[in-house]
Amino acid sequence: MENTIRRQRTSGHYSFCGIYILFLLTLLAFPGFAVPKFETGLMVADTTGPKEAKPKSLTFTASTDQRFFFFNDTRTEDNRRVPVSVYGIRAGFLFPPSQRRDALRSGRSASFKAGAGFYFVNQRLDRPGLLPNTSESVTRHLRIATVYYERYLLRRQSFEVSMPIELGYGHSRYEINDEQAEKYEVARGVFLPLGVGVSAAYQFPTVRWLRPLHWFGLNFLTGYRFILKRDVPESQINYTGLYFSVGPSFFLENLTADIKRWRQKRKNKR
Repeated sequence: MENTIRRQRTSGHYSFCGIYILFLLTLLAFPGFAVPKFETGLMVADTTGPKEAKPKSLTFTASTDQRFFFFNDTRTEDNRRVPVSVYGIRAGFLFPPSQRRDALRSGRSASFKAGAGFYFVNQRLDRPGLLPNTSESVTRHLRIATVYYERYLLRRQSFEVSMPIELGYGHSRYEINDEQAEKYEVARGVFLPLGVGVSAAYQFPTVRWLRPLHWFGLNFLTGYRFILKRDVPESQINYTGLYFSVGPSFFLENLTADIKRWRQKRKNKR
């Protein structure tokens, strides 16, 4: 039976905004937590471009992350897959290069970043008949925790290209409702996703009278998700498939570097 969907109702958008606002307020309330241990050492000679400072320690970084997954059971009337919004947040550390890499000539020098993330989906599939031979409708809840390693392939001033690799643990909860049969069931399952992708980001330039501008930028991500192992009811789909993300990006490391810079200037004036 061809599975279709009229529309996706996700309540996660407001929850996601709340998490993001709370996260930023926490950083402002406890700025010492967010300030990275980023020390400037000797200037590294560079005959092909401007000089740059070489970091000696890790730099904390975090960002919100909205992606679009393609599920087999979310389709239009003409059987085309419809992207499903997946909301998340990532946090980790930027690791300085252990040796010189010409592709990483940037004041924000880093060889790779690594950390953890959390993603969730609350999706209402309100068209009966999504499950074979039944009139049941489904509400789907997904929770996915991941660890990631993201190596930078190119990092030049305001532009960067990287290759993220993610391994996670996912939990699915399907609330199955059949009003005709007056039946309500909950089906749970787990799965192990592995994702490989390519990410490109652009950071807005630094403007002396508007420095917060360079805290933001644009990000593009595309990749493929493989399900290594799944233990889910037969009614649930295999989540292997394509994903992508296009939207604004927030560079926490730039914010915390500016906080440290402002603190140092105030200290020098005293």
